[in-house]
Amino acid sequence: MVESERLQLKVIRIAPHIIDTLFLLSGIALVYQLQLNIFSQPWLLAKITGLVAYIALGTIAIKRGPTLQVRVIAFVAALATFAYIIGIALTKSPASWLKLLVS
Repeated sequence: MVESERLQLKVIRIAPHIIDTLFLLSGIALVYQLQLNIFSQPWLLAKITGLVAYIALGTIAIKRGPTLQVRVIAFVAALATFAYIIGIALTKSPASWLKLLVS
């Protein structure tokens, strides 16, 4: 957000791609190992969809956002998406945190 010179370091430019790829591969490996059909497990489909959205928003927040305002909005949305994914992991429901609030 502050146009740090550190963003130009090779390791900083590459690390998010490696981390995001590992997250996505972990999700795919989970589906494969447990022999789950993501279309019959709504929570898993929501989690993987959320992960893809998180990656896209993170990319916009870090470097693809044309203005600071767009990058800040994408950053906040990425954090909200991450919280949603955690809620899905805890509840095994696409309703995420709402399921805990209603219970």
